[in-house]
Amino acid sequence: MQVVRLWPLRPTTTITTTTESRVSGGAAQTEQAVVAVDANGADLGPSEVIAGVRAAAAQGARILLFGPAGQIENLGPLGPRVELVDAPVSIAKSPDPAKAVRAAPEASIVQAAKAVGEGRAQALVCAGGTGAALAAGLFNIKRARGIHRPALALPIPVPKQHHPVTLLDVGASVQARPEHLVQFAFMGAAFARAVLGVENPRVALLSNGEEAERGSDTVVRAGTELASLARDGRVAWVGNIEGNDLVGGRADVIVCDGFTGNIALKLMEGVSQTVLAAVRDAALSSWRGKLGGMLLRPSLLAFREQIDPEAQGGAYLLGLRRLAVVAHGRFGARGFAQAIMRAQRGVHEDVVGATHAALSDAGALRSAPMSADPASLTGE
Repeated sequence: MQVVRLWPLRPTTTITTTTESRVSGGAAQTEQAVVAVDANGADLGPSEVIAGVRAAAAQGARILLFGPAGQIENLGPLGPRVELVDAPVSIAKSPDPAKAVRAAPEASIVQAAKAVGEGRAQALVCAGGTGAALAAGLFNIKRARGIHRPALALPIPVPKQHHPVTLLDVGASVQARPEHLVQFAFMGAAFARAVLGVENPRVALLSNGEEAERGSDTVVRAGTELASLARDGRVAWVGNIEGNDLVGGRADVIVCDGFTGNIALKLMEGVSQTVLAAVRDAALSSWRGKLGGMLLRPSLLAFREQIDPEAQGGAYLLGLRRLAVVAHGRFGARGFAQAIMRAQRGVHEDVVGATHAALSDAGALRSAPMSADPASLTGE
C-alpha cells in the first residue's frame, strides 16, 4: 500500500455506539472527523470524485482517499487536507460482492472500509455497487451490536416541505423479517432527528393499502409490533401508507425491505427525470413555449435544485459501528462533495450513537450478537 500524499495526522478519537459518546444536542465531542473516500465505482470515473474531494477539502473536510494514484495525480494537486493511498483495484461492479471483498483485500473499497474499522478514519464514502460497500463494511467496520441487518437510508427531497422524507431500506437487504423492519423504523427515526432535525419523526410502513391487515405477512407483523410500541410512546407510528403517499407528507420515515425500496426509489427518479425533460421539450417546441419558458425559468431552476438528489449526498448505511455514505454512481462533483460533508456532519452529530441509543431505548436490539457474515447480501 503506497501512500502518495500525506497531511500531518493527529490521533483521532474513536466513535462508540453508546449513549455516553453523545452530549446535549446529539453532537459527539470529537475532533474533526477524517472521511475515507473510495475514488473507484463512479460511473464517470475518478475525475468527478476527485473534483468533489477538492470541493469538500476546500470546505474544511479531512479526507483519506483510496484510488489509482497515477490517474488521480494527473488530475492536479489535491491540497494539504487530502491523503492519497494508491489503490487501483475496483470491485464496485462485482457480481458476487462478498466473494470479491474476501478475494481482493487490495481493492479500494476494502482498504477504505478497513481504515474506518481501524480508526484511521471515522466515516466511509463510496459510490457504485451497494453490495460491495455493504460487504466491505460488514467485514471491516463490522455490524453494531444488537443489529440484525444494516439498512440504506435515503433522504428524499420533497417540494414545499421543510425537510426530506427518509426512505429505508433502499437496497441493502433484498428480503427482511418483521424484526428487521422494526429496527429499520427506529434507525430511520433516529437518523431523521440527528441529521434532518425532525423533532418527533412520524414513521410508516410502505404497503399496498392503508389498513393494518394489508400487505405481506412481514409487513402486517411489523406493523402490529410498531403499533404496540407506539402505545408505549416509543415511536410516532402513523400506520401503513401506499406508494402515492411516499412524498405526500404523511410520514417523515417510510420503512420497507430493500427490494421494494430500491424499486420505489428508481421509479421516482425515472418519473422526475421524464417530467423535467418533458417540460423542457414543451418549452422549446414553439415561440410561445420559449417565451413562457423564459418567464418560468427562475422558478423551474429553483424547483430542479430542490429535488436534485445530489443535494442529499446519497444514502446512509446505518447499522454498522461507524458511519458510511453510499453516493449514487452517476453523481457529479457536487454530489460527491455533499456525500463527504454529510459523512463528516454525521460523525459530529453521532448518528451511529443516536441510532443505537434509540434502538436500545425501544428494546429493539437483538439480544445475541451477530457475526460479520454478510447474510443480507444473499437475502437470508
